Amino acid sequence: MSNSSPEITTQPVQEMKYGEREIAEGQLITFPNPRIGRRYNINITLPEFTCKCPFSGYPDFATIYVSYIPDTKVVELKALKLYINSYRDRYISHEESANQILDDFVAACDPLELTVKADFTPRGNVHTVVEVKHIKQV
Repeated sequence: MSNSSPEITTQPVQEMKYGEREIAEGQLITFPNPRIGRRYNINITLPEFTCKCPFSGYPDFATIYVSYIPDTKVVELKALKLYINSYRDRYISHEESANQILDDFVAACDPLELTVKADFTPRGNVHTVVEVKHIKQV
């Protein structure tokens, strides 16, 4: 019979990967519009959006379409990618995610016009598309 104490093992603390750090620190960054005064559309498709249902915790998947007419600033695309990836572990509804993306985009670059369309992958035979718009009051 052994009188030794049970061996206690601990899991090593997992360091955040560099991509996870970039996502966690991600903010929408802008740069000056190179053609102020010219009305032109910028259309961006983000096909790998994910978040979590705030009720079930199940993952939700969507393609986010951003279409805007810039005023004085344009959103930098890598920053947008990191910002969108920050939703991956958030518990947020389809409706709130589309509206929050619009609000954050407007706060970052104050476009003349902006449409955010969130086209969610069907789940349980339900297909949801949420479209929100912003028009700058001049």
